[in-house]
Amino acid sequence: MNDTAEASAPVRAIIADDHPLVLLAIENLVRTYPNMQIVGRAADATELFLQVDRGPCDLVLMDLYMPGNIDGSGLDVVKQFKTRYPDVALIVLTMETEAAALQSVIALGVDGLVSKRDRIDLIHVAVVTALARECYVGPAVRTLIAEATVTQRLDLVRSALSRRELEVFVQYASGFAVSEIAARLGRSVKTISAQKCTAMRKLSLRSDAELFRFAAEHGVISAWRGQSR
Repeated sequence: MNDTAEASAPVRAIIADDHPLVLLAIENLVRTYPNMQIVGRAADATELFLQVDRGPCDLVLMDLYMPGNIDGSGLDVVKQFKTRYPDVALIVLTMETEAAALQSVIALGVDGLVSKRDRIDLIHVAVVTALARECYVGPAVRTLIAEATVTQRLDLVRSALSRRELEVFVQYASGFAVSEIAARLGRSVKTISAQKCTAMRKLSLRSDAELFRFAAEHGVISAWRGQSR
């Protein structure tokens, strides 16, 4: 086949979801994309693998969690798929909200991960990106992962500092001077200064500039403002 013929050949797609209405909606959506051809449909993981084995395809859009005879979780299905069909672009659609699970899906090398809470037109963006062999991660998924990362970082700070050290740390990072913090908390300036220095030492911070940057990156200030409302 010459380059012109390859360029004009439609992208062969298989869609898989165990909810018939969702499957129909995705199928109707994909049919509107230019140069796309649906060559298979599947309602479970076993049927999906049979469809891919039955004939060549270029792209698969699949729900993360589907029934089937394949042992294991949705992550296991994704892992097996990427192992068996490394040349097929794989876009995963999901309602999953657990950041760790979403990060695991991305780590398996999928070509796209889109939340079903995202705008439906973003599936086309994911398709175009995946066919270009780049990984597309939808905005809802990115937000969930980012929020979880901030929470993990904040938990790290909370576990490292005592309650009083944390009080001083967040107020200093929020722009209050040591003397102001002392007045606000009813402690001496010497005590507040010592608690600030201890907090910085525990977090391996060597300057106020590092303290302010660390507090912003770890969500300390925004978390403290939210609790103080």
